[in-house]
Amino acid sequence: MDIVEFFQLSAGKWFSQRTNHQFAVQKQECGKSDLIIEAIDRLSPSVMQLCEQAKVDPKSALCATQITWTGTIEQTTKKQTGVTLLVAIANSDNPQTGQLLKSAESSGGQPRMGRYIMSRNDELTLIIEDNTTYSEERLWFESPNVRLRHSILKQPNGFSMASFCSEIRMGVTKPPQSAESGSAA
Repeated sequence: MDIVEFFQLSAGKWFSQRTNHQFAVQKQECGKSDLIIEAIDRLSPSVMQLCEQAKVDPKSALCATQITWTGTIEQTTKKQTGVTLLVAIANSDNPQTGQLLKSAESSGGQPRMGRYIMSRNDELTLIIEDNTTYSEERLWFESPNVRLRHSILKQPNGFSMASFCSEIRMGVTKPPQSAESGSAA
């Protein structure tokens, strides 16, 4: 599997349950979210704009996905909402790795540059690092309708957090097959 196929398989509406653990303060919290993951045309205006902001040639974009979420954390009634755009940038030397552009409301809409790695066992690792934060997230499919995520977040001030999410595709429908995977062997 490559990153394009991974993003395509992720498209749909998902129910997510997560547990966060903040190490410094020994705090644990649980939450629930509804996710809508959409494949976005790599030449769409939002992808082109993100590439231009990051000074990356938009023609090098392999694929893009937009994630919209609404969720709550236990013991609070305030809903959290957000939208993230991820754009995978080609690496001509190795198609299983490349750059990752991320735009999110949490970063004021400013693009963040990172990298992705697709492993041989179809796990996607996303790494974004700058002067203030190191973020690493690993995603994989347990089955076509169950996706799992594990992430760590570290900051220079000593803050660190780990989270685990299980995501279930709502409606339990099989994701669309690509033309290649639908052909007879």
